[in-house]
Amino acid sequence: MKTDFWYRFSKNRLAVAGSVIVVFLFVVSLLAPWLSPFDPTAIDLKNILQPPSAKHWFGTDQLGRDVMSRMIWGAQISLKVGFVSTGIAILIGAILGSVAGYYGRWVDGVIMRFVDIMLCFPSFFLILTVVALLPASIYTIMIVIGLTSWEGTTRFVRAEFLSLREQDFVAAARALGVGNFRIIFRHMTPNAIAPVLVSATIGIASAILTEAGLSFLGFGVPPPHATWGNILSDGKRFIFDAPWLTFIPGAAILLVVLAFNLFGEGLRDILNPKLRQRN
Repeated sequence: MKTDFWYRFSKNRLAVAGSVIVVFLFVVSLLAPWLSPFDPTAIDLKNILQPPSAKHWFGTDQLGRDVMSRMIWGAQISLKVGFVSTGIAILIGAILGSVAGYYGRWVDGVIMRFVDIMLCFPSFFLILTVVALLPASIYTIMIVIGLTSWEGTTRFVRAEFLSLREQDFVAAARALGVGNFRIIFRHMTPNAIAPVLVSATIGIASAILTEAGLSFLGFGVPPPHATWGNILSDGKRFIFDAPWLTFIPGAAILLVVLAFNLFGEGLRDILNPKLRQRN
């Protein structure tokens, strides 16, 4: 089974390329203390707005800070925000979706109407409003993004549970007197994990993009922490004098979000039985 999975995954070149970029980002973020050539917060007013060179591969910013070092540490923050916020969203979505799909009837109706109400709000502006009212910190960003991005997971899990609850193994568990809680989380949830994995990979990309957008607008992770969004925000004032401050973080955000999306699409194609039969 594992061999078949890796064989089919390796046939999807775009998914493989996306996974390579994701793994590279993991390695860079884990080895940030050793890969970073300079202190990302060290100010050097003698070397402000220096173009890329042998000493500063990505140049320096308006305070003389090394952009490459700030990009490396920014990758760590982006992954933290992406994984923690997506973990919160997956946890909430999986619980609500499983309860709605298993019990059905009025329970399903109440939960799904609440999902519909949440989907009516523009999520980015809702996040922006909440973040503006709360103290700025990386933990606030992670929690707020997670609490406003669980709706898609809820719908995916609910759809899986609606089909799984009619299966024979669920009927057998009920006949044996197994409790609803154990049926949901011990027997049904493992069988509904495939769409959750796909939703998680795409959710990480969305969370990274959201954090970058908030930091660009000045509502993200506060200084002196380096994030790709605030590097991009600092560079907008020097787009003609120091274009690397805009192009380098912008290209990094584009590449990483694209990589997670390609990786997620590859997982979806492999884990979806209908797509496997078509191939």
